[in-house]
Amino acid sequence: MNDGSESHPTAGLNRRDFLAAGALPLAAAMGPMNLVGPDDVRRKRAAQDPIRVGLIGAGANVQRVQIPAFRQIPGVEVAAVANRSLSSSQRVADQFGIPGAYANWSELLDDETLDAVLIGTWPYMHRTMTLAALEKGKHVMCQARMANTAGEAREMLDASLLHPDLICQLVPTSTSYRLDNVLKRMIGEGYLGEVLSVELQRLQTRFPDFGGELDWRHDREFSGYNILNIGSTYEALMRWLGRANRVMAMTRVNVPYRRSYSGEPTSVSVPDHVDVLSELANGAQLHLRASETTGLSSGNQTWIYGTEGTIHVDGSSNIFAGRRGDSELSPVPNPQSGQAYSRVEEEFINAIRGEEEITMVPFESGVHYMEWTEAVYISSQTGQAVSLPL
Repeated sequence: MNDGSESHPTAGLNRRDFLAAGALPLAAAMGPMNLVGPDDVRRKRAAQDPIRVGLIGAGANVQRVQIPAFRQIPGVEVAAVANRSLSSSQRVADQFGIPGAYANWSELLDDETLDAVLIGTWPYMHRTMTLAALEKGKHVMCQARMANTAGEAREMLDASLLHPDLICQLVPTSTSYRLDNVLKRMIGEGYLGEVLSVELQRLQTRFPDFGGELDWRHDREFSGYNILNIGSTYEALMRWLGRANRVMAMTRVNVPYRRSYSGEPTSVSVPDHVDVLSELANGAQLHLRASETTGLSSGNQTWIYGTEGTIHVDGSSNIFAGRRGDSELSPVPNPQSGQAYSRVEEEFINAIRGEEEITMVPFESGVHYMEWTEAVYISSQTGQAVSLPL
C-alpha cells in the first residue's frame, strides 16, 4: 500500500529533521476501551458546521485519492496542508485550492479551526504525529502501515483510548476490496467446512534490481519492521479467517546495496524475500511467500483449503471454488455491485458525526497486524517460533 508520502527528500533538506521539527514529548497511558465517543458528544459533533481537515504530508496517494474523496463528502473542507516545507505546502495548496499552507506539521496542529488531520507521511512519524494530534483535540486518520514497530502502534492505541471523544482510523489495504465480501460470505457460511490450510503467494514478477534506488520501504529507519506487503496481506487475512497465534519465518536480502537519496551505495537491511509459517487461531496453518526478486513469477495467488471445499484466487482477483465430489474448480460470480469499495474517508467523517463506527480499520486491528509483522522479523532473526500477541 502506498503510504501517501513522496519517495525521497528534496536536495539539501533532511526529511527526518524536517518531519521531526516541533515533535512533542508525549507519553501514552491506558484508558477506557472505547474508540468512539459517548452518544452525547457525537450528537453534538453531528450538529456542528463543516468538518475541516488538515493534511500532514501530501504525496501522490494523498493527492490522487484522499483529497478528491474528502471533497466529495458534503460539509467537509480540506482546509490546510503541511508538506516538506512552506514552499512545498504552498504548491499543493495552490494546485488544489487549499486555503491554508504551513511550514511544518506542528504549526498545522496549532490551527484551532481544524477538526481532523490526515497523516500521510512514512510510518516512522505516525506515532509522534498521532499522539500530538490527539493532544491538540483532533480526529486522526493515518496512512498504513500503522507505525515502525508494534510498541509504537500500542502507544498510538493507548493514546486514542485516552481520547474517547476523538475518532482514530487507519487507511485499510485496498488490494482486497474486490474479494472481501465473497470470501467472508463463503467462509462464514461453511463452504470450506473446517479450514485446514492457507497458501498465500505475493510475488512481484521482476528480477532483482541490483543498484536500484533505495526506496523508503527498503530503509528500516523509515519503515521499521514492515517487510514488503506482508502487513497488508495479513490485514486482509484477518477479515477472512481471523488472527494468528504463532509465527515462524525466514527472510533474505537478495539486493544488499541500493542507491541512497544522494546517489551513494547504501546497505539494505529490510528483506526483499520472506517465507512465513503461521498458525491461525482457528487451527489452520498459513504459508505466506512474498518477494520482489522473483522474475517471471506467477504473481499473486491465494489458496484456502478446507475439509469440504477449496477456494482459489488468481493473480487477477478472479475467484474459483469447488467442493468435495467436484472434478474441478469453477468460477465464483462476483458482480461489482456486491463488492466492497474504498470509503475510508466517508467512514471517518461519518464516525466523527456519530453516524457509524470505524470498521476499516480501527487502531486495534492495526496493532494486530503490527505485532504479526514484528513477530515475522523476530522469528527470522532468532530462528524460533514467536507466539502472539507479543
